[in-house]
Amino acid sequence: MSESTYPSVKDLTLEEKASLTSGGDSWHLQGVESKGIPGYMITDGPHGLRKSLASSTGETDLNNSVPATCFPPAAGLSSSWNPELIHKVGEAMAEECIQEKVAVLLGPGVNIKRNPLGGRCFEYWSEDPYLAGHEAVGIVAGVQSKGVGTSLKHFAANNQETDRLRVDARISQRALREIYLPAFEHIVKTAQPWTIMCSYNRINGVHSAQNHWLLTDVLRDEWGFEGIVMSDWGADHDRVASLNAGLNLEMPPSYTDDQIVYAARDGRIAPAQLDRMAQGMIDLINKARAAMSIDGYRFDVDVHDEVAHQAAIESIVLLKNDDAILPLNADPAAARKIAVIGEFARTPRYQGGGSSHITPTKMTSFLDTLAERGIKADFAPGFTLDLEPADLALESEAVETAKNADVVLMFLGLPEAAESEGFDRDTLDMPAKQIALLEQVAATNQNVVVVLSNGSVVSVAPWAKNAKGILESWLLGQAGGLALADMIFGQVSPSGKLAQSIPLDINDDPSMLNWPGEEGHVDYGEGVFVGYRYYDTYGKSVDYPFGYGLSYATFEIADVAAAKTGANTATVTATVTNTSDVDAAETVQVYVAPGKADVARPKHELKGFTKVFLKAGESKSVTIDLDERAFAYWSEKYNDWHVESGEYAIEVGVSSRDIADTVVVTLEGDGKSQPLTEWSTYGEWEADPFGAKIVAAVAAAGEAGELTKLPDNAMMRMFLNSMPINSLSTLLGEGGKKIAKFMVDEYAKLAK
Repeated sequence: MSESTYPSVKDLTLEEKASLTSGGDSWHLQGVESKGIPGYMITDGPHGLRKSLASSTGETDLNNSVPATCFPPAAGLSSSWNPELIHKVGEAMAEECIQEKVAVLLGPGVNIKRNPLGGRCFEYWSEDPYLAGHEAVGIVAGVQSKGVGTSLKHFAANNQETDRLRVDARISQRALREIYLPAFEHIVKTAQPWTIMCSYNRINGVHSAQNHWLLTDVLRDEWGFEGIVMSDWGADHDRVASLNAGLNLEMPPSYTDDQIVYAARDGRIAPAQLDRMAQGMIDLINKARAAMSIDGYRFDVDVHDEVAHQAAIESIVLLKNDDAILPLNADPAAARKIAVIGEFARTPRYQGGGSSHITPTKMTSFLDTLAERGIKADFAPGFTLDLEPADLALESEAVETAKNADVVLMFLGLPEAAESEGFDRDTLDMPAKQIALLEQVAATNQNVVVVLSNGSVVSVAPWAKNAKGILESWLLGQAGGLALADMIFGQVSPSGKLAQSIPLDINDDPSMLNWPGEEGHVDYGEGVFVGYRYYDTYGKSVDYPFGYGLSYATFEIADVAAAKTGANTATVTATVTNTSDVDAAETVQVYVAPGKADVARPKHELKGFTKVFLKAGESKSVTIDLDERAFAYWSEKYNDWHVESGEYAIEVGVSSRDIADTVVVTLEGDGKSQPLTEWSTYGEWEADPFGAKIVAAVAAAGEAGELTKLPDNAMMRMFLNSMPINSLSTLLGEGGKKIAKFMVDEYAKLAK
């Protein structure tokens, strides 16, 4: 079938149009076979393909799926700060979809990590929307480059698992625009995901699936989204309201297509709206036809495993390396006696729980990798991977094993029962039995390296004194054992950077004041001050800051400069040098710090980054462009992005708290002017470009005796600046009335 003969909505009956707006079953679109519209398969997930082997349309066993490459979930991959690598992961995912005839992969998820206790943090990218958007776009672009679709999710403000099916997220417009929507916006404008999945929750009282402002006004009309919107599974509570709001597809089907038919007949759904929603489904299917027509395709298991291996390497963050305890020497002639403690070394936790659970094509544990490479180590599990009390026999064996070693590698972390889709954590702490074991081991051996496995941050400060080295390995996918061995024994240098701050105490997180909500709603009272935006602005100590990560190499950033490229844009340049004898990578991070602002703004915000791979002694120049949005905030006064005139500091560094150099640019501002009225304060008139001219005219008229002269003492000026000008008479009597009338009249002349 050529593209010119593909059916369109004009070829369909009303009933056929309605049928396209719900699924065929839990994992298929509903086609119209008689009109040449197939019902393709769509399925999870965000870090690899999870195609169910269930024979029925329902599903209860999330582990029963075809083998697929398990890449690191977003919790790990986000620490790579490497969009090019992430794009390769996306390409590999798409090839596996082609083999399995899957038209749309349900991911990635780019919701903000508002609170580290969120049960689905393992599936999301960052506390920072810029980083989340600029990394996850690689998955979308990579998958779709092969002719397979993605589903960007969960749109929007799905930031907790507690009461997620109905909770009302009450968020200011500014916080939505600056924190919770930009990752979606960037990916829509840059890569046009074929589909977007709306979230379960309500936003300011309206369920996402029925939110016309969200799905149509913002997503389509403002951002230019060209794809379809589907519901999360079971999130469509009103077929008619959802379709009118801009929801193309209900998943899974509720078998209520007749509701759409009746509503179209009685005028509750306009014919043009149903046509738009149905045509979107036809367009989606047409995009997938080429890839879904490929028969007999088989992806290269080994090649994809190597992509997963490289992704795992770049996901690992070195938090601590006292006395250069890492890397270890793998040469049998020089190697120290190694003890490996912790069940995670033998039974790795490599992915999160819930709908994204993958059956991997391969799986090699850290212990298996050591054996394959001929590296000798004594192993003791130390604990069980559950939330049961400590096993004293296992603890005793582990302590004895550690006692005679030169170095101890302790594999600790969160078992799957401690974090998963479906519930939020209630503590940042790791299981007490693991911490107790670490303390016992450290009492007998001072050379301890802790390797963490966890989907979201855990408290490190309470036990860090017991370890000379700490590797945060997150969840590394199927090749994590290989990657950890490469890093621990120095075949590669760590290059991961934190995509999420690690607080000293969970109660330091500002969202805890409203977490996880009450009586069916949660107030986002911290506004735009999420993660490092709060910690850095208010000088709150953290354990490890956003963007942090050590290396076996050392680097120097020099020659930092910035040049304006427009009224409100700039380019930053710098030179990065590897000052060590180790080949390694460094991530240059650019933060923008506003000067004087009319609203409360974070101290600084990430607005650019680039990862640079350098040979020992090598230098490279980097350039990072800053567009107008890099300097803007969302103004609720203007209901738009706003760049104020004045100075902005541009900080270049390697974390939000490790800034190598700062340069300043002066911007002209966007010149936005809010219409001024008698209800605008005198201070607002002074700050406005037109108003300032009129204020100057008032002062001149006062000097000339044509108007009452305004008071110039400090106290009276404070009162004056906060007053609407129609209240000037309370200070100046009849003269104040004349001033207010003069100002309004002059403004009318200037505004023409």
